[in-house]
Amino acid sequence: MVAHARARFDHAAARRVLKEKYEAKMVFAYGGGMWRAGPELLTTLLSCAQDKDVVLLDLYETPVQITVTELFAIAHERWQEQMNAWKLEWQELNQKR
Repeated sequence: MVAHARARFDHAAARRVLKEKYEAKMVFAYGGGMWRAGPELLTTLLSCAQDKDVVLLDLYETPVQITVTELFAIAHERWQEQMNAWKLEWQELNQKR
């Protein structure tokens, strides 16, 4: 019973570490600001799609003028790469369980 509890705790801790690892990899620099690739940024950029350049607040709430299409392409690529890698590691972790 103790071994089972330890295994569950170790698995939960490994999942937390995995989440933190990939959340950190979502952060990137562009146009003098720091950004986090994710649904919130991508949706914001899609809502600005008709504009070429806009001013957005970065992670540190600094106003930064960006080119919408460039930032969207970078954020989308980062999001997809990291989510795919996260999923693969998640599956490996669950197979070890």
